[in-house]
Amino acid sequence: MSLRLAELPDRTPSKLTIQLTPDQLAALQDYADIYEATYGKREPIEQLAPEMLETFLNGDAGFKRARKELHQQRKEK
Repeated sequence: MSLRLAELPDRTPSKLTIQLTPDQLAALQDYADIYEATYGKREPIEQLAPEMLETFLNGDAGFKRARKELHQQRKEK
């Protein structure tokens, strides 16, 4: 059987604990405040941070090129 929709990827969330400097935490809190002022909805930092990270990684052209090469090298092994 062939479906138009491909099999969905693994969407099981992974938990990661990180340490932040006081300045980084303050910046994230400020970001959450500005987000709320912009969109009228409060989102916790724990929900915003993964989206911020994804946006950063997707916007880093050097990372994307290097990651593509890394995956290609892994396939060749």
